Amino acid sequence: MSEDGARPAETGAGPTREASDGAVQARRLPQVRGFAGWPAEGSPKDEGKALRKRVPRSAHAALDLDAARPDAVHAVEESNRGRIPELTPIRVGRMAATPFAFLRGAAGLMAYDLARTPMTRIRAQICGDAHAANFGLYGDARGGLVIDLNDFDETVHGPWEWDLKRLAASLVLAAREAGADEDICRKAAHDAVGAYRRTMRLLAKLPVLDAWNAIADEELVSHTDAHDLLGTLERVSEKARANTSGRFAARSTEATQDGGRRFVDAPPVLRRIPDAEAAAVASSLEQYLTSLSEDRLPLLARHTVHDVAFRIVGTGSVGARSYVVLLLDHRGEPLVLQVKEARPSALVPHLATAGFETPEVEHEGRRVVLGQKRMQVVSDILLGWTTVDGRPFQVRQFRNRKGSVDPAALAADQMDDYARMTGALLARAHSHSADPRLIAGYCGKNEELDEAVATFAVTYADRTEADHAALVAAVRAGRVAAEMGV
Repeated sequence: MSEDGARPAETGAGPTREASDGAVQARRLPQVRGFAGWPAEGSPKDEGKALRKRVPRSAHAALDLDAARPDAVHAVEESNRGRIPELTPIRVGRMAATPFAFLRGAAGLMAYDLARTPMTRIRAQICGDAHAANFGLYGDARGGLVIDLNDFDETVHGPWEWDLKRLAASLVLAAREAGADEDICRKAAHDAVGAYRRTMRLLAKLPVLDAWNAIADEELVSHTDAHDLLGTLERVSEKARANTSGRFAARSTEATQDGGRRFVDAPPVLRRIPDAEAAAVASSLEQYLTSLSEDRLPLLARHTVHDVAFRIVGTGSVGARSYVVLLLDHRGEPLVLQVKEARPSALVPHLATAGFETPEVEHEGRRVVLGQKRMQVVSDILLGWTTVDGRPFQVRQFRNRKGSVDPAALAADQMDDYARMTGALLARAHSHSADPRLIAGYCGKNEELDEAVATFAVTYADRTEADHAALVAAVRAGRVAAEMGV
């Protein structure tokens, strides 16, 4: 009743009512953009199954290299464009070390090849460089350890198959480097795909919120039956907990007369830079703050910027501009940020060939950060982006309890465990942007996809070994400069 005693008029937006036939009628509400309609129309699982007619799962075994494929050495030289020239020999030297290392630095060349393989056209946020060494441990905001994909320099919206095939091929190469026999190498690729497929099916069956936050770390090993890997993960976790800004600063800085600290030269990996360059990086942190959630700002406001140095990064990124910034709190405790140049994704030139839209990128650092947040359950709380001298950069905590498993150093009985774990993690990462019901419907219950991608992985590993041999020959002939062992 209203205040004047009148009964309110019934409207379509009123409470749920019982119809004259006894059926309960739903409240009639306007459809809201950005939300799914109700009742749900169609079945994503059936749509996924239907895709098998157009792209049979067995088709993923194919690798057809066309005559226009870039020469491996030329591809490496092209990927060095825009990098700091004096550092590219270090990058080439690292890629020339092993076929697995070559693959790690050749995301663009593999994207060229993948753009000519069968695809379902299901679109997902992909890592773009989901090789077996790009999974690892890092710290969450409460001091715990999370294991997930941890490198997103190449991330784009693209074909989910590209990540899965890159992971599978990298596992074959890593297993070969570890000295495993060919059956184990193929099984690693096969098991990674199987874990991806089974995890996607599991996620498709869960309530959406539960699937979104899966997989709990303490359940990951048992979910993937990776018990032989437990000892290795425990050792890596122990090292990761000690891998902090404080430890890095203790080894890489020295006290100054005013009570602060500054970086110490350790060439070629860490070197001091001119004052003007350091000032430009420090000034860029003001823009970086605008990319963060406002609740993070008081944390950084309690730190002072003390020094900036240049530091070389991993294989694929060598030659890109990368800095470490030393911050100290009121007790002199350090927090180190990494300010790393965000180059255009090596995958973008090949998306159009694959039938995908080429994205318009507002800022490459923003692309990397948002892609990372779309794929991880937990991300670095200080992840952001900025611009230095007109170049885009991403910003993150440096040495945030980071740890990794070297897949090329695993024992044979651990290789398939590691493969299953990484396959499961990749499925969970893709499920944030692609409906797991759709991919699960396509992948199905049997091992047809597992067998096909394993066949592709072995073939592509062979191709990578030939590409690596070509690079080594070019280095020996003096065609390409390389600095080995750095």
